[in-house]
Amino acid sequence: MKIAYISTYPPRECGLATFNQNLVNALSLNPSYNAQKSFVVALNESDNLDEHAYPKEVKFVIRQQNQQDYLEAADFINKSDIDTCIIEHEFGIFGGDSGVFLLSFINRLKKPFITILHTVLKEPNFMQQTIIKEIALKSSKIVVMSKKAILFLTTIYQIPKSSIKLIEHGVPDLEPILNNEVSESALFKNRKVLFTFGLISRNKGMETVIKALPAIVAQHPDVLYVILGNTHPGVVKHNGEEYRDSLKTLAKNLGVENNIAFVNKFVSEEELHQYLTACYLYITPYLNEAQITSGTLSYAIGAGAAVVSTPYWHAQELLAENRGKLFDFKNDEQLATIVNELLNDESKHQKLKQNAYQYGLKLRWPAIGNVYLNVLREAVTAGKKPERTIPPIIDVERMPALNLSHISLLTDDTGIIQHARFGIPNLKEGYCIDDNARALIMALMAYEQDKNQQALKLIPVYLSFIQYMQREDGNFRNFLSFNRNYLDEVGSEDSFGRTIWSLGYLICVAPNNSYREFGRELFSHSISHFKDLKYLRGIANTIIGVSYYLCAHPGDKLLINEVNALAKSLIQSYHANKDGNWHWFEDILTYDNAILPLALLHHHEVTGNMESYNIAMESIQFLNSFSFENGYLNPVGNAGWMKKHGKNPIYDQQALETMAMVLLYAKTFEITKDEKYLNLMHISYEWFLGKNSLHIPLYDFETHGCADGLQFGSVNRNQGAESTLAYFVSHLAVLKAAEAEYQTLSSPLVEQDKCA
Repeated sequence: MKIAYISTYPPRECGLATFNQNLVNALSLNPSYNAQKSFVVALNESDNLDEHAYPKEVKFVIRQQNQQDYLEAADFINKSDIDTCIIEHEFGIFGGDSGVFLLSFINRLKKPFITILHTVLKEPNFMQQTIIKEIALKSSKIVVMSKKAILFLTTIYQIPKSSIKLIEHGVPDLEPILNNEVSESALFKNRKVLFTFGLISRNKGMETVIKALPAIVAQHPDVLYVILGNTHPGVVKHNGEEYRDSLKTLAKNLGVENNIAFVNKFVSEEELHQYLTACYLYITPYLNEAQITSGTLSYAIGAGAAVVSTPYWHAQELLAENRGKLFDFKNDEQLATIVNELLNDESKHQKLKQNAYQYGLKLRWPAIGNVYLNVLREAVTAGKKPERTIPPIIDVERMPALNLSHISLLTDDTGIIQHARFGIPNLKEGYCIDDNARALIMALMAYEQDKNQQALKLIPVYLSFIQYMQREDGNFRNFLSFNRNYLDEVGSEDSFGRTIWSLGYLICVAPNNSYREFGRELFSHSISHFKDLKYLRGIANTIIGVSYYLCAHPGDKLLINEVNALAKSLIQSYHANKDGNWHWFEDILTYDNAILPLALLHHHEVTGNMESYNIAMESIQFLNSFSFENGYLNPVGNAGWMKKHGKNPIYDQQALETMAMVLLYAKTFEITKDEKYLNLMHISYEWFLGKNSLHIPLYDFETHGCADGLQFGSVNRNQGAESTLAYFVSHLAVLKAAEAEYQTLSSPLVEQDKCA
């Protein structure tokens, strides 16, 4: 058995690092384990690769906040001949929001792996819950260390119980020490020692023990409370030794400063074992129940220490059946009573120690290592879970059901609100014609798809908004305040073009003649402005709108001339900027890029112009060349955009960019019937559902909104109109394409409506 371990690792001072090293050592005792071929991939907290002098078994180091390192680490493991992997998971050791960079690693990894969860949160946020679900989906097995963790995973995270394995926290394989140097030290000799160890921070509740000391010392003056460990590095960075100093001050004020001692160091397991066997009582006074696993508590039980603890989750399980005593959170009086009772009755004290020692025998690392090895054998036998593949025909059943509740929440009797804070409309930001035009397109698509009555009710709201924003000269304003005051005189060319797109689409697919005639009136009033358009995206959006108009009115020579003139501008710009391998309309890719070739495909569709078709197809191949490098869509990021012959900056990725890609490939498939474009469309759509560089869904299955963007290491959790509409337009486009593909396969000789 050859294993790769992904975790922190000594000499980094970290509980997870110690656990991982113990697991490596435990597995190496088994004769079926290949220690020479196994290796560790270590997580480094900084970019300084020389920060830690790692031992020889560390073959690769991941810099925590460098996403590329995770991909390279997966490639390194894939090229090795290891059989399986063990991932130690704690949110804080991986990069990105809530450690999201780990998902890049596991989605690249081709070896089967198990994941050990050291933390399972009862109230995870969106990112935390999503990350754990994705880890569980890809892992051969999820390992947890308590029954409570299984309960949380099955009920809160909806992870099948069959995917979970309970393996308790391992403890050192050490026996009580006869000549204990710590017992004979000046600090411990002739004292009854109460002991706590671990990284010091406020959530450890050590002040509760200090507050209990006066009542304890009154009966037992020889008691000494020893706190072993350094202050947590994060605490030192932000607050220095403020907490430790506050504990000293508290002890002095209570008159017990001579009954408390700090040992400020990180000790080896052997030395820690001496402390645990030398102390009279081990105390974990944590302040709340939310600790699913405690390595320090497991060590104490393994050493046969008498333990007194607050009832956090792990303590409730591990100290059951008289293996320890529990006291309420922050209750120093109850703690003092329990400690005095044990100090006064040695038989009770010894019974706790014996029960702990007997239970700890089965937790020793050699035994725990054998359990892990059996789980790993199952993982290798079963192999990694199969990759989720794209079917030749879109599997509609796997798509989320169409739910317009968030769209309805954002829409009032004026129109759709621009922005939201998380899933709540941000009324201060008001409205814009851009979003109301998109909303009109989405509602028309939803009604066209399955006669959606909710969408039908929304159509007149958005159409009325567009009418309200049209100027007397036929142009359109863009922004409107919440109290319905105009905020600009003339909108951008982009907003003009998107409005024409929505009106053209309305004229093509209107649910009734009244809406169609109303839309045509608004559309006709704006035609005089077509000739003044200068910017490519405004031109492209207008071309699409005019093309939809021509689907309903193919003989309108005025509009044919208009669309030809608009297309000519795109064609000329393409020829002016095309250079070598740069097959694009500008010397930079900015935003909404796929709209440009999409517009030429629409132009070709209604006019038969082959130059538009050829340029569109050539520029599509150029987009393809850098948009799917890792098997998922990486749309051009807004952080710098993509300059001529440069690289795609990747972040920040916007939903609008992805929608344009979905629509582009849907239209390309309609025209060419080439199934590869159906697949590219589906890959692009799945960007919303988590098939992206962070492997996090932007579509929110709870609110039915869509996150505003994919950032470096996180998701913008605001769910405004633009992103949410981009998702639903994409969703509906995929449904229509799936139907078209089905019809093509069922009746290949039936010609499809060219404007479908």
